[in-house]
Amino acid sequence: MCRFPVLRVIIVGIIGGIILWGGLNTGMAWTNRTDFCISCHEMTIPYEELKQTVHYKNRSGTTVHCADCHVAGSKSPNDYARQSIAKVMAARDIVGHILGTVDTPEKYEAHRLTMKKRVWEKMKASDSKECRNCHDFNTMDPDKQKDRSVVKHEGAIEDGKTCIDCHKGISHKPLHHLLEQEEAAKQAG
Repeated sequence: MCRFPVLRVIIVGIIGGIILWGGLNTGMAWTNRTDFCISCHEMTIPYEELKQTVHYKNRSGTTVHCADCHVAGSKSPNDYARQSIAKVMAARDIVGHILGTVDTPEKYEAHRLTMKKRVWEKMKASDSKECRNCHDFNTMDPDKQKDRSVVKHEGAIEDGKTCIDCHKGISHKPLHHLLEQEEAAKQAG
């Protein structure tokens, strides 16, 4: 007589867990869509920049979407947790949208370097997992690379560098001039 309520709780718990997991997966997939990402007008700026790069249009027809770099992961539980954390961190973008922090091209430009540095730090901490989901030193064909690239990639492997150490600004507007200005200001001060 006591087993029936326990069995009912277990069954309800299993069904509830399946519904919750399905809802979370659906929500994750829905918010990973590029059209969701650019639904805030300020995100059209980086999207238009992405469309001008090899990561958007190329000879192989492969397109990188916002979530591929900004929420990258796979279906493993660790990556699911990592993606969930990335979603929580993205709430900052929603707050910025509501407060109008980057709601004009001028404001966006003023905050661009700060936003990029945050992404670069995240990518550095993940050993550029976002890049490595598609790119791998071990499967690069040196015969199809420029000599300079071969030398740089070999050096990066030897020095334990990760993709983002050299490839900042590869998918959006390059900021090397801003980084150089910042470095010069640090040295002068």
